[in-house]
Amino acid sequence: MEKIHTTLRDSAAARWTALILLSFAMFCSYIFMDILSPIKDLMQSTRGWDSTAFGTMQGSETFLNVFIFFLIFAGIILDKLGVRFTAVLSGAVMLIGAIIKWYSVSTSFIGSELENWFTNNLNYIPGFQELGISPFYEGMPASAKLASVGFMIFGCGVEMAGITVSRGIVKWFKGREMALAMGSEMALARLGVATCMIFSPLIAKWGADMTGNKLDLNTVNVANSVAFGVILLMIALMMFIIYFFMDRKLDAQTGEAEEKDDPFRLRDLKGIFTSAGFWLVALLCVLYYSAIFPFQKYAVNMLQCNITFTAPEQGSFWASNTVTFIQYTIMLVVAIFAFISNFRKGTTKIVFLTLSVVSLIVFCYMGYMRQSAETIFAVFPLLAVGITPILGNYVDHKGKAASMLMIGSLLLIACHLTFAFILPLAKGHAILGVIIAYITILVLGASFSLVPASLWPSVPKLVDNKVIGSAYALIFWIQNIGLWLFPLLIGKILDATNPEVVAAIKDGSMSPEVAAVSYDYTIPLLMLACLGVAAMIIGFILKAWDKKKGYGLELPNIKK
Repeated sequence: MEKIHTTLRDSAAARWTALILLSFAMFCSYIFMDILSPIKDLMQSTRGWDSTAFGTMQGSETFLNVFIFFLIFAGIILDKLGVRFTAVLSGAVMLIGAIIKWYSVSTSFIGSELENWFTNNLNYIPGFQELGISPFYEGMPASAKLASVGFMIFGCGVEMAGITVSRGIVKWFKGREMALAMGSEMALARLGVATCMIFSPLIAKWGADMTGNKLDLNTVNVANSVAFGVILLMIALMMFIIYFFMDRKLDAQTGEAEEKDDPFRLRDLKGIFTSAGFWLVALLCVLYYSAIFPFQKYAVNMLQCNITFTAPEQGSFWASNTVTFIQYTIMLVVAIFAFISNFRKGTTKIVFLTLSVVSLIVFCYMGYMRQSAETIFAVFPLLAVGITPILGNYVDHKGKAASMLMIGSLLLIACHLTFAFILPLAKGHAILGVIIAYITILVLGASFSLVPASLWPSVPKLVDNKVIGSAYALIFWIQNIGLWLFPLLIGKILDATNPEVVAAIKDGSMSPEVAAVSYDYTIPLLMLACLGVAAMIIGFILKAWDKKKGYGLELPNIKK
């Protein structure tokens, strides 16, 4: 009993400190992951990236993980060498890839010998080209090619970090509030999405010249946005290093070693491959996340194409940089009050929830007044921040994880169909369009909370503890197939279903900046809705299989 009270793991403050370190590192990585998403229009108008080039680059993040099987190796590294070593390694790999991506979009790259080399090379990759999975193609801008290389390396690091953080949470929270911890980690990490949406366009346009309300594209610097992400990844690496020493102290206290008495062996993977429940979870994961993360990369541009925006008068408060920081502060207030309300009761809980809701309304009003798609989509993670811990806590104490997976998929379907068919009807009606967008984005955020809060804590119920790292790695690898394929498909489908836009760019009858906000997104959105339908069907099968095999997915995590 004395040992229990003298270990870091049994100290709530220490457990949650470890969680904050891991979560903040993932917060920084989520920002960089989508750093170019809210400025797709600027990448087209300043760097010549059409939808195919943009989609190919975005999909490259997971290329090495999928086709070189890096994620599988990452899982084995995690199981053999432990959480802390893999965490620091993942932070370093992310940073290296980010620096390469920054250079690719910088002005230093333009006109360089390296640009000429990338223009003339990597146009044909034997084997990959024949299979239709090449990360490059002839005519792809050189900057997009090098950005793809950097993003591939970053992708290896960020996915390695993802499985490491999941394994780290299991290490510190197993038998305790694990679903709450995983839900809280995802909630904080997703604030990175909102941070990216708000600040990436601001930083790219910082100091740019304006003529009336029209932006001078020659003075826009998209590399500044990527540099912002690089700095944050330096901070993420520092968080992992601090966690390294904290985790080592825990092992010293418990007498455990990262290389356990019952060590990992390759034949232990058989338990993963023969688990039908595991494969159902993995399939549901790839279907669901393929309808979320690729959509995030195009969401801002989709809103730009479906909502009529009128830029605020230049020199007004709503056109200033000051309003960006005010809105971001209000966003933090929404997130903090919503999150803290999960740990309060009675009148205090009501007060915190009321303050959070009022702040959310103010945040949405400011987004409307700023008349920009990126500030509207920034609301995406805010409802998730408030309800993910609630859902995680519910799974810990009540269970019903499989049921939550189905509900999340149903909400996903409804949101993509709304974007495809209802939002375009409101074009020309600015207020109505923004209201529909806000409601749909908030519901999508709620859906995004239901699935992770129930899915990730279910994995330890399906596989042996010694191969949890490999199990998460295999799920992430399968998930990465979708995250590689669907950004690429969306880009290609946009160009294929909008031939008039592509033709107008080629013949010069439409400027790149006008073309960037003229796409019809109906078919890509229908494709994403179909993924949601498939995920919901798998959810039904998983629930039935759990009832038959007794995995305990519908049971609470905390044993009484």
